[in-house]
Amino acid sequence: MPKIVFLPHTDLCPEGLVVEAQEGETILNAALRNGIEIEHACEKSCACTTCHCIVREGFDSLDESQELEDDMLDKAWGLEPESRLSCQAKVADEDLVVEIPRYTINHAREH
Repeated sequence: MPKIVFLPHTDLCPEGLVVEAQEGETILNAALRNGIEIEHACEKSCACTTCHCIVREGFDSLDESQELEDDMLDKAWGLEPESRLSCQAKVADEDLVVEIPRYTINHAREH
């Protein structure tokens, strides 16, 4: 079973966290299932960029992003070549190291 290493994030997981993921599960769902409350303002429909993450290791094991995701990523804060929307990036059979950016383009977070 692949693992996802979430690097430390001041607000969401200050110590970082290693979680087990199911193949085919999105990075976002694995995070939420393990108490990492990554924002997802569009309810996982690929219509915003609040769940933007950077895949530091294992990026090449992910399926290629679709055009809609690429269009959304163009609006993300801190975009990097290994950026993905965590609601769209599905875990394959390789471990991942994921960084959650410090900021999103969201001005207010709702709970």
